Amino acid sequence: MSAASALQAPTAPIPLRATSRSTGEAEVWRAMRAEAEAALIEEPLYAGIIQATILDQRSLAGAFAYRLAHRLGDGDLARLSMRDLCLSAFEADPHAGAHAVRDLVAIRERDPTCRRYIDPFLFYKGLAALEGYRVAHWLWQQGRATLALHVQSRISEVFGADIHPAARIGSGVFIDHATGVVIGETTVIADDVSILQSVTLGGNGKESGDRHPKIERGVLLSVGAKVLGNIRVGEGAKVAAAAVVLHDVPAHTTVAGVPARVVSRMHRGEDPALSMDQFFGDGI
Repeated sequence: MSAASALQAPTAPIPLRATSRSTGEAEVWRAMRAEAEAALIEEPLYAGIIQATILDQRSLAGAFAYRLAHRLGDGDLARLSMRDLCLSAFEADPHAGAHAVRDLVAIRERDPTCRRYIDPFLFYKGLAALEGYRVAHWLWQQGRATLALHVQSRISEVFGADIHPAARIGSGVFIDHATGVVIGETTVIADDVSILQSVTLGGNGKESGDRHPKIERGVLLSVGAKVLGNIRVGEGAKVAAAAVVLHDVPAHTTVAGVPARVVSRMHRGEDPALSMDQFFGDGI
C-alpha cells in the first residue's frame, strides 16, 4: 500500500492544483529537453553535463538514474553500478515516473526561485534526496536491506538529509533545501506535503515498532519543526518554525511553540503546503 493510500480519506481529496496531477511525464520531459537545449546556448561550459544528463537520455527515468548515479556513486559502489541500480528501481516501480513528475511539478509550483524544471533536476538537494530515497525504498521492499542502507547513507553524506528507506512517502512532496531533514523508519507522509530544512520526523525514545509520525495530505512542516512519536498531523495543518510536536495535530490548524499548541485555525480551502506561508496567526 502506498503512503497516499494509507492516509486517504473515505472520499478522494481534491488535489492542491490541477496541474499537480494532470501534468504528465511526457509533458515534463519535453519541457526539460527544451530547457536543456536553451541552456546549452546560455552556458557552454556546462554543456557537457546537460548533454549527458538530459539530452542523451531516452526518458525521464533514465535521466534521473544518470544524475543520481553521478552524485551518489562512490568508491564503494561505482557510478555505473549505481546508475544500473537506480534505473532498475525506476523501471520496476510503475509509480516511479508519476512520483518524480509530481515531485518536480511541486517544486515548480511552490518555490518562487524555481523558473525551469531543469534547475531542481540538476541542482536541488531536496529533489535528489527524495528520488534517491525512492530507489532505497524500492531496494528495501525487495529485501535488499544492505544496498538500501548504503543508498540512505550516501544521501545523508551528499545531501545532508537522512531518510530511512522503510519510510513511506507519497508524491508531490517538496523538501526545500533538505539540509538537516531526518525522516524515521515508520514515518508515513501522504501526498502534497512541504518540508523545510532541519525538520525531524522522529521517535520519542527507544521504543520499537510503529514509533514515528504520520503526516497527512497538504501539511506544511516549517523550518526546524520537530514531530516526535507515533502521532498524526492532520490534513492541511501547519507546524510552525522550531515547534516541538508531541501530540496529534488537528486538521487545518496551525501549531507553534515548545511543546506545540494550536495557535490558529484555517479554512478547509487553505493549502499551507502550496502557499508555503509560515505565518503563525494571531490566535484562535
